[in-house]
Amino acid sequence: MIDLDYVLPLRCEDDTDLAELTGYLRWLSRHVRVLVVDGSSRGRFSRNARLWGDMVHHLPPHDDLVTANGKVAGVITGVRESRAEHVVIADDDVRYDAIGLTRIWNLLQTADLVRPQNFFSPLPWHARWDTARALINRAFGGDYPGTFGVRRSFFLTMGGYDGDVLFENLELIRTVRAHAGREQRALGLYVRRVPPRTERFWSQRVRQAYDDLAQPLRMAAFLAVLPGLAVLVRRHNYGMVGLCAGISMGVAELGRRRAAGRGVFPASCLLYAPAWVLERAVCSWLALAVRLGRGGIRYSGNRIRVSAHSSRQLRRCQPGISGSLAARKPVALCEPSQNGFVAERPHRHKATVALPGSMGRPF
Repeated sequence: MIDLDYVLPLRCEDDTDLAELTGYLRWLSRHVRVLVVDGSSRGRFSRNARLWGDMVHHLPPHDDLVTANGKVAGVITGVRESRAEHVVIADDDVRYDAIGLTRIWNLLQTADLVRPQNFFSPLPWHARWDTARALINRAFGGDYPGTFGVRRSFFLTMGGYDGDVLFENLELIRTVRAHAGREQRALGLYVRRVPPRTERFWSQRVRQAYDDLAQPLRMAAFLAVLPGLAVLVRRHNYGMVGLCAGISMGVAELGRRRAAGRGVFPASCLLYAPAWVLERAVCSWLALAVRLGRGGIRYSGNRIRVSAHSSRQLRRCQPGISGSLAARKPVALCEPSQNGFVAERPHRHKATVALPGSMGRPF
């Protein structure tokens, strides 16, 4: 058994069959210690406890965590409760194998944050569509996976990360960087992900575009696509339209070639790159309208304005600097003790955790 803890933040919102996830947790519990931080209703929490109680450490989010994005409350709770120095954080649709667990444990020997690369299996059409997004991201440096590896001591020292943002993955990455943490982009560490149902895929389009508000240059590039396309169509310059589509496929192929990605990502996914770029261009305008017209996007019963804080903001909010985010939105810090941890709990509020994929709203 690896000296590694596995944190799964979860919220079940319907009675979808949990058989497949239960089988995965049973396998997983033979390799690592598993902590399921379950923000489900009382009835579903009890049901899950009966299913998993003998396999995992099953617990609710700590009641002092006040976060608009419930996943962050689940993550912080899980890291607090962990015993191992090396911790995997993973969404409910992520499926590690034994090799992947060993590799992330090894990488955490010299890194404070490890970013693996997810791939979808099986590959329905909408998973190929979303794979095109991942390939384009890889071409420009790295994708944003549904799983990370973290060093527990470093995570607690930096005080967790802000939970009132939509793009919590980017917030975690930038917070680690702001604290001078060592980040490892493990583009060759491929971890399987179960694709969402088709209706869930469509429901995520504008929300994912809203994430780009935290990356202004990227957002500006996508906002420019529709006006540029309109000009080309008006001038009947369809050859340039075709060239732009080809360029998007070429960029995706560059991402596919990185770190032996051709062995994981089928070439057919490249055909979806132009469609994904067009989709993101349309949804970027919708996301901007939601930000300007409504003050933020609806997410798990809350309206969230901030996608993620800038690196400059996070560096400015280091301890000891007045006006820090930590001072305005305290995250309860934990210090290791002989009994596990000692937590300061300034608020009492039961955090809610949203579930990605088929069993709840996406993180």
